[in-house]
Amino acid sequence: MQIGLVGLQYSGKTTLFKTLSKTSSNISSQKEEASIEVVKVPDERLDNLTKIFNPKKQVNATIEVFDIPGLKMSEENKVKITSTFLNSVRNNDALFYVIRAFKDETIIHPMGDVNPVRDIEFLETEFLLSDLAFLENRLEKLKKDLQKSKDERLKREFPVIEKCYAHCEKEQPLRSLHLDDNELKMLSGYQLITLKPLAIAINFDEDSIQSVDKEINDIKNQLIKLDVPVIPFFAKIELELSNLSEEDQKIFMEDYGIKESALSKILRTSYEMLGLQSFFTVGEDECRAWTIKKNYNAQQAAGVIHSDFYNKFIRAEVVHYDDFIKYGSFSKCKEAGAWRLEGKEYIVKDGDILNIRHN
Repeated sequence: MQIGLVGLQYSGKTTLFKTLSKTSSNISSQKEEASIEVVKVPDERLDNLTKIFNPKKQVNATIEVFDIPGLKMSEENKVKITSTFLNSVRNNDALFYVIRAFKDETIIHPMGDVNPVRDIEFLETEFLLSDLAFLENRLEKLKKDLQKSKDERLKREFPVIEKCYAHCEKEQPLRSLHLDDNELKMLSGYQLITLKPLAIAINFDEDSIQSVDKEINDIKNQLIKLDVPVIPFFAKIELELSNLSEEDQKIFMEDYGIKESALSKILRTSYEMLGLQSFFTVGEDECRAWTIKKNYNAQQAAGVIHSDFYNKFIRAEVVHYDDFIKYGSFSKCKEAGAWRLEGKEYIVKDGDILNIRHN
C-alpha cells in the first residue's frame, strides 16, 4: 500500500517525509524527482510481544510513503499543475494533503500569504477538474463505442461513468459518492484522484502547540463539504523527535505537550483510510505484524503469510492480544477460554495472534 504526500512548495512536506521515513536530511524541498521510502508502522503491541517472546527478530508491518515534488509558481505567476504531477498523484492508494499553517517571512509561500483553507480548496479543485476532464472524455468515447458495439461491459460502464460525471459537475469529490463494490471495481483502472481516500496534515509552528485544537476546529468549520481527517503536526519538532531514542522521545513530547507523534498519527490514519488492520504471529524465531484488509477471514489471512497456508488451511489457533496480555501465556488463555480453534470463515480481528494449522 502506498500513500502520497501532496502539497505546495515550502509546506513542510519533505520535512514530514524525512520524519516518517527517517531518511537522510539532504533531500531538498525544491527537488524535481519524487522520493519513495518503505516505512515501518510503529505498533506498541508488537513491541510488547517481542519483549515477552524475546525472538531473534521483530518484523513490523510496512507502508510505502511517496513524496511528490511540491507545486511551484510558474512564470505566469500561477501555481503550475503538470501532467507529470497529476500522474504522480494518481499512482497512490491514498493521499495526504500537506498544508502550511506556519508563518515565516524568510520562506515565501507560493501564493503569497499563508491560508490553509485556500490551499486545501485549491488542491481539491484542481483534482476535481482533472477527474471531470477524464470522465467527460470517457463518456464521449463510450458513446461512440456503443454505437458500433453491443459489448455488455461497455453498457454496464456507461451509467457508472455518467453518475460520476454528474457528481463531479456538482463540485463534489468522488469519495463522497456512494459506489458499490462492482462500480468501484469498474473504476479501479482509471485512478480517479478524488476517489482516493484522503486525509489532511497541517503543519504548524511550535508557538501554536497550545492553540492548535482551536485552529484545527476553525479550519474544519470552513471545510464543511470536505469530510476527511485533519491532523495537526509540527514539522521541525517532529524531525528532531524522530532522531531521538524512545526514552528521550517521551521526555521531549512531555516538555512540548505533544500527545502523539506525527509518525504514529499519520500511519494510523493511513491504515484506517485504506481499511487495513494487523494480526500477529509470535515465536522464538520472530514476532511479526501482518497487514490485511478488514473483514479478511482466517484462510485469507493465512494466505498473506504463505500461499500454501491458504491452499492447505485446516484451522487457526486464535488468541486476541488483549487476552494474551491479561492472562500472560497461551496455556492460561486456554484455561480462561480465551484460546480458540477457528475455521476458515472466522473473521480476523485487529490484534489477533494467529497460529495456522495446515497440511
